[in-house]
Amino acid sequence: MSQTLTLIRPDDWHLHLRDGAMLCAVLPETTRHFARAIIMPNLVPPVVTGADAQAYRSRIIAAMPEGADFTPLMTLYLTEDTDAQDVAAAHASGLITAVKLYPAGATTNSASGVADFDRVRGVLERMAEIGLPLCLHGEVTDPDIDIFDREAAFIDRVLDPLRRATPGLKTVLEHITTKDGVDYARSQDDLAATITTHHLIINRNHILVGGIKPHYYCLPVAKRESHRLALRAAATSGDSRFFLGTDSAPHTDMLKENACGCAGCFTASNTMAILAHVFEEENALERLEGFTSRHGPAFYGLPTNKATLTLSKGAAYTSPDKIPTDDGPVTVFDPGFELQWKVT
Repeated sequence: MSQTLTLIRPDDWHLHLRDGAMLCAVLPETTRHFARAIIMPNLVPPVVTGADAQAYRSRIIAAMPEGADFTPLMTLYLTEDTDAQDVAAAHASGLITAVKLYPAGATTNSASGVADFDRVRGVLERMAEIGLPLCLHGEVTDPDIDIFDREAAFIDRVLDPLRRATPGLKTVLEHITTKDGVDYARSQDDLAATITTHHLIINRNHILVGGIKPHYYCLPVAKRESHRLALRAAATSGDSRFFLGTDSAPHTDMLKENACGCAGCFTASNTMAILAHVFEEENALERLEGFTSRHGPAFYGLPTNKATLTLSKGAAYTSPDKIPTDDGPVTVFDPGFELQWKVT
C-alpha cells in the first residue's frame, strides 16, 4: 500500500556546484527538488569579492534547466585580505546571504582560507553589526591533532573564543559530525548547525572496513557510530537549531578513485528519498519538514517556500548510480539500502 508525504519545498543550506561542465551537469540534480541553496565559494580561484559572486551567480543562472524554479544564495570566501566594506556592500545589495570561513587547508580548495584569525576580526565585527551570518568549516588543521578529533578541537580552540570575541555574530557550524558539535549547538544563542545526508548514514567503518571506499570519503570525515547516532537524534528532534545542509560535493570518479582521492559525497540526487527513510526509521516523519524546509529559513530570516514537494512510498527502487559530465562520471551516494520513498 502506497503512502505519501507532502512538504514545503526544501532548501539546501550547504551545496557545492563547482563550475563549467560540472556545474551544468549537477545543477539539475538540485533544482529538481530544492527551491534555494547556499552556494559554496571554494572555486579555483575562490569567490572572494562581490564582483566574483555576481559573476558566479550569472554562470549558475545561465546553466539552470529550462523552467527551473531555483534561487542560488551566494556566499563570499573569507580570506585574511577580505575587505569588510566590499562584504557589507554585497550584503546590502542582496547579492550575498553569508560569508564562508575555511581554516587554511581544511578541505577541497581551501588553501586560501584563514590561518590567523586575528586578521579577519574586523570583517567579523562588521558582519555582526549588519546581521550577516558566518558559515564555518569546523575543523582545525594542526598536524598534531588526529583527523577524527579536529571538529571537537575546533570548537574549543577556535569557535568558542571567536564567538566570545564577536558577540552577536550569527554563526552556522556546518556539516557537524560529532556529539561535541551537537552539544555545542544546543548550548548557544545565534548559532545553528547543518547536518548532511551522508553523515546520518555512514560511520568511519563504512569507509575503511573490507577495503577503502573512496565514495564514502568526505571532510569532515565520518566518525564513530556513537557520533552518527547523536546526529540522527539531533536531525530528527525538531530542534530548530539543526537543519539540512547536504554538502553535496561532486568529483569525477577519476578524481575519487585514485591514490590521493578527493573528499566529498554527491547526494543531491537522492537526499530527499534517503531523509524520508531516516526520519521514518526514527519515527519522526512529521519532523522532516522542519529539518528540510522551516528551520533554515527561520535562522537566515527568509520566508519559507510557497511550493510543495511530495514523496511517495511504494516498491523499492534504485536511483541512478552515475551522473554523466563532460569531464567524466560522478558517482551518486549509495546509502547501502533500497530506497522506497521517491519524490513524485
